[in-house]
Amino acid sequence: MLKGWDSIAEFPHEMQRYIASSRGAPAGSHGKKGFLRLGFERDADGRTILRDWERRAPLIVQQALYFDEELPDMACVYILSSGGPNVDGDRYEQIVTLRRGSSVHLSTGAATKLAEMRYNYSSMRQTIRLEADSYLEYLPEPIIPCRHARYISDTRLIVEESATLIYAETYLAGRRHFGLGERFQFDILSLSTRAERENGELLFREKYIIQPPMHSPEGVGAMGGFEIFANVILLTPKAIADDIYSSTEAFYCPERGLAAGITRLHSACGLQYKILGRDSGEVKQLIRAFSSAVRMRVKGHILRPDFAWR
Repeated sequence: MLKGWDSIAEFPHEMQRYIASSRGAPAGSHGKKGFLRLGFERDADGRTILRDWERRAPLIVQQALYFDEELPDMACVYILSSGGPNVDGDRYEQIVTLRRGSSVHLSTGAATKLAEMRYNYSSMRQTIRLEADSYLEYLPEPIIPCRHARYISDTRLIVEESATLIYAETYLAGRRHFGLGERFQFDILSLSTRAERENGELLFREKYIIQPPMHSPEGVGAMGGFEIFANVILLTPKAIADDIYSSTEAFYCPERGLAAGITRLHSACGLQYKILGRDSGEVKQLIRAFSSAVRMRVKGHILRPDFAWR
C-alpha cells in the first residue's frame, strides 16, 4: 500500500490518513507506477546526448532535441505523460543524471493536473545528479491541484561544486475556470526538497505541508491575495551565486499581482528565488528571466522566450 517509501517508519505522518486502498486499480499497479531514468553525457564532438534511458508508462521521453539557437549543443528534452492527470494510487519516480560537462534543458509537455482523489494519494520521487561542470535547466510547466487532490513529492538533488542546477516548481491554487473555481480546495500538498554533495554532505532541506482544510494558505504571511507559488532553486559556485544575487530584484507589487524575493542558501551553495503571482504567464516570464540571467553568467548566452504555443 505504501509503494514508494521503504517502511511505515519512513512514511510521512501527514499522508497516513490517505493510505486507504483505492476501489479501482491498486496503488502502484500497471499503468500507475511510472518510472523514468535519463542519463546524459557529452559525445566526442562536445554535444550533449541522451546516452541511456529507461521509461515505463505513463511517463514517456521520446528523444533529445537541439532547437536552442543560443546553445545548439544542449540537449532539450520534454517529459510527457500518457495517462492524463495524476489520480489516486499513482506512484511516479524520475532519476536524471548529467555526467561531466553535459548541458541539458528539461521540461514537461504540459501542465501536470492532480485529479480529485477519494481513497489514496499521488506521489513523485525524484533524484537529480549533476557531475562536475555540468549544467541543467529544469523548468517544468505548473502543477494544478484539483478539488480534494492529495500529492506528495520528494526531490533529492546531488550536485558537484562546479556544476549549476536551476530547478523550478510552480503550483497553482486550483482550476480557475471549473465551475465557481477551485481556489485552495485540494486536501494536501506535501513537498520536500533536499540537496547534497556526492560525498553525502547535506546542503539544505526544505519542506512544505499545505493543508487548506486545516490551515488556509490565503492569510497574511503566506499567499495573501496571490494564488500561484513558484520556487526556484539555484545550486552553483559561490562566485556565480553572488553575481546573480546582486543583480536580482526583490519586489512586492500587488497592483501587478506579483511579488518576488531572493535569499542565499546555507553552506554558500546557491540561491532560492520565490515568486507569488496571479497570472501563470507572468510568473513563468519571471522564472525564465531569472534562468536567463543565470545562463548568461554561466554559459554566456541568454534563454530565449518560450514557444508561443506553450
